[in-house]
Amino acid sequence: MIYLILFVLSFFLTYFIKEYAIKKSLVAQVNERSSHTVPTPHGGGIAIALTWFVGLCYLYITDGIDTSLFYAFSAGILISVVSFFDDLYELSPKIRLVIQSAVAVLGLVAIGGLKSIDLGLFTIENQFITNIFAFLLIVWYINLTNFIDGINGYVGSMFVFLGVAGLMLVGDAYFGVLAVAVLGFLYWNWNKAKIFMGDVGSTLLGYNIAIITLYYANEQSTNLLIWIILFGLFWFDATVTLIRRKLNGEKLSQAHKKHAYQRLTQAGWSHYKVTNFSIMINLSLFAIVYLLHNVFLAFFIAIMVLSLSMKYVDNKKRFE
Repeated sequence: MIYLILFVLSFFLTYFIKEYAIKKSLVAQVNERSSHTVPTPHGGGIAIALTWFVGLCYLYITDGIDTSLFYAFSAGILISVVSFFDDLYELSPKIRLVIQSAVAVLGLVAIGGLKSIDLGLFTIENQFITNIFAFLLIVWYINLTNFIDGINGYVGSMFVFLGVAGLMLVGDAYFGVLAVAVLGFLYWNWNKAKIFMGDVGSTLLGYNIAIITLYYANEQSTNLLIWIILFGLFWFDATVTLIRRKLNGEKLSQAHKKHAYQRLTQAGWSHYKVTNFSIMINLSLFAIVYLLHNVFLAFFIAIMVLSLSMKYVDNKKRFE
């Protein structure tokens, strides 16, 4: 019942935010980085954030979530608030980075840091190294999810997938909360989007998956790779694109349209087709995790799948 209530909350909050944004002309204008062609209301991520935190509070009151994880997730409120103002006023990148770094530290403190990193052949247990890695992972996930948020249904479908995957693999209720909070918004963002998520949603979702990844890595070290695989489509595209742009001598802070999903739209694919393609890749990654008990073999195969997918995109639209 709680999932249904939260879905309805997200659905109607998104609708009212959409109508308010239209009335107040709070729309995302078309620019050189845009993959959309029509000015569209933004701020739908507010509905995701509010629904997510309402759901978390319910789970906390009913003892449905570990206290440390609740506090770690709650630190994401700062991300949402700052991103909300960034959507409105375009804050300085330095201000955003300072807040993101502070939230990353708060999240790490709440879950007790990252205990170890299991690389198969050896394990890193030096707390300085593991927590530097964890800190960078949180900040990178926050930003890359924001970078990737560019076409209809793309980010929303990813996090519905992650929520359902978490329910199937782990069963903890907050995965259901995550899925329905995003699903209510996704109805309005699917195919021909009537509203966009905005930074307020994408940065929070990136933070959430980072915390989930690290929290479960502390429960069992090999879980780190499982959640890295499941989020593989996004971090692989963002990281490879960043490296390629660096090798090209480009200014990394400059807006661009070189992510794989952007190049597919440039090759003539509709947003709907690109999003469905991403869903198929995500389902393939889930199958790898679900069917293979050796997580290191699963990670190797997942990287092969992602590399072949990137090669396919390169054939459709060359990286220049």
